[in-house]
Amino acid sequence: MNDSLSALAWPIARLGEAIDFLARRAGLAPRPVDPPAPPAGVAREGPEALSRWIETAAGILGIEAEPIEVLYADLEELLATGGPALLSIPGPEGPRFLALLGRRGREVALLAPDGRISRAAPATIREASCERLEAPLAPGTLALVSAAGVPEVARSRAAKSILAERLGGVRVAGLWLLSLSPGAPLARQMAESRLAGKLAVFLGAYLAQYVLFLLSWYMIGRGALEGRLDRGWLLAWGLVLLTIVPFRALSTWAQGVLAIGVGGLVKRRLLFGALRYDPDAVRREGAGGLLGRVLESEALESLALSGGFLALVSVLELLFAGAVLWVGAGGTLLVALAAVWLAASLFLGARYHRERARWTDSRLGMTNDLVERMVGHRTRAAQEARERWHEGEDQALERYLDGSRRMDAVGARLVALVPRGWLVLALAGFALPFVRGSAPPGALAIALGGILLALRAFQKLASGLAQLAGAAVAWRAAAPLYRAAARPWPAGVLLPESVASRANPDEPAALARDVVFRYPARPEPVLAGATLAVGPRDRVLLEGPSGGGKSTFASLLVGLRAPDSGLLLLGGLDRQTLGADGWRRRVTAAPQFHENHVLTGTLAFNLLLGRRWPAHPEDLQEAAAVCAELGLAPLLARMPAGLLQMVGETGWQLSHGERSRLYVARALLQGADLVVLDESFAALDPENLRRALTTTLSRAKALLVIAHP
Repeated sequence: MNDSLSALAWPIARLGEAIDFLARRAGLAPRPVDPPAPPAGVAREGPEALSRWIETAAGILGIEAEPIEVLYADLEELLATGGPALLSIPGPEGPRFLALLGRRGREVALLAPDGRISRAAPATIREASCERLEAPLAPGTLALVSAAGVPEVARSRAAKSILAERLGGVRVAGLWLLSLSPGAPLARQMAESRLAGKLAVFLGAYLAQYVLFLLSWYMIGRGALEGRLDRGWLLAWGLVLLTIVPFRALSTWAQGVLAIGVGGLVKRRLLFGALRYDPDAVRREGAGGLLGRVLESEALESLALSGGFLALVSVLELLFAGAVLWVGAGGTLLVALAAVWLAASLFLGARYHRERARWTDSRLGMTNDLVERMVGHRTRAAQEARERWHEGEDQALERYLDGSRRMDAVGARLVALVPRGWLVLALAGFALPFVRGSAPPGALAIALGGILLALRAFQKLASGLAQLAGAAVAWRAAAPLYRAAARPWPAGVLLPESVASRANPDEPAALARDVVFRYPARPEPVLAGATLAVGPRDRVLLEGPSGGGKSTFASLLVGLRAPDSGLLLLGGLDRQTLGADGWRRRVTAAPQFHENHVLTGTLAFNLLLGRRWPAHPEDLQEAAAVCAELGLAPLLARMPAGLLQMVGETGWQLSHGERSRLYVARALLQGADLVVLDESFAALDPENLRRALTTTLSRAKALLVIAHP
């Protein structure tokens, strides 16, 4: 390894300190806790153990560390653009780590253990990272280059080109990107993404162009009043107008960057929140209600950003217009009228918001009803009387049309009345000093210019209020997803990998003692005093009538719900100790058929959903083996692309029994200490049931099967 890079590398004993120090220098503001120290021997546990430790340590500090696998051919480009990040490089006594702050010119800034910031070329960093990957091929490559008669001065470059060609498709691991969690406050994410600076650029450029705009009108007005419209004066006026152009281009660019950046952060947080959304809320809302949330979430981004920009610039323009009105004829009266009209505009905006909220509720109700009818179309067509197919549709449509008429009427008043009403009101106030003739012509011209400036501001304000009202209504639907992103997510305690990854052989794989759980708004608990112990190699059958709480108990075991009271342990450790991700690695479940799903993607993706992705060759081999044991080999033979065949709603359609076995395979392939199967064998014929049972009993470490008596 390069000696200069060796001096900049962090030893594994200071890895927690490196994460904390790097996060602080990158502006991620980690929690003020003592940096965790890795346990002795964590590197010997393997790359996955080290990666899990880094991710857990970052979670304790309140940030995220995302492991990245990149092709050898793309590593140098990623190093040149990514940061802050940790990069593992081989050392004589184990891996060492480079703390990458990000690109500085053509080089990458590195944070050294002594706090210094140094720089290195991306190619140099890549060579240090891939030293062991390149070493076996380097002698033969140099010999090949020499035998080919390549001049000595060009041999090194030629050898590197050949190595890049031979290793281009090899995946390189050992890189972790540090970032804020998508659930962090939006202001912090904007600061970390450097969007706050873009907002300052936008405001500065917009104010500059507006001041120049006012100056141009001042120059032409003064020249006209004083009779000074000579060539030099007109040339100066033209130069001021030309100066506006770069500022307008700069403000437009900054606005676009802000819109894309903030929109991306909002969308990322909504997607993150969707995966943390309460499972019971998902079930209550149904497909139609969730589709309505998605549609409103999409509207939130566009309406909030466009309306926010319009409202912001309208306020700025109103302030400037107020200043111009103040120095013109009848200034006090006109400023007071502008304030009164601003209050009236806000009142109209509030009315439009109420009407839009009613219209949106009606529209989402129809959307929910339409989706539910489409989902249940075949059932209704087969069983419901034809004359009842469209029951209630006319009433719903009438409510929707009535709401549309009322919203459009208020919206028309807002967009049309606000600017035009101001013009009528302002001209009435302007008439008083004009009729009296007491004000000089210059003051009258300034007042008239202020009225026109305020007219332009009220036009933007009306459009901005209409869009902000739509955004506020959309926020009602998107807010639960936005807030779900900030739900507490236990990071766990940093444990030795020998404890964190495997169940303690002296402890039950799962232990529930006096567990109590009740659903919201239900007085009686569905589970009361539930107690169960599943040993490391136990096979347990849990039977009971429908509605008895079997599936609820399974959801508590896998961490989808939290018990109201009682003790729940996996391998002798609770969820706060293991963390959400550690808990999920220890227990996996195949939920009931109606709660499981074949995602649109390849069969391999659906099978390996709980494992690393992209899949490694050994993962695909194991998936194929499990499929063969479950009797899915004929299915793979029929599929043109085998494991890489697209399946799901828009792909290859699987039968009921094939889906059931896919769900079982998905659970077994996670290699968890405890596998929970909730009525997973109900749809299988006797032969496939025998196969599924044999495979499950041979592969599961500990097994809990839920079934009806």
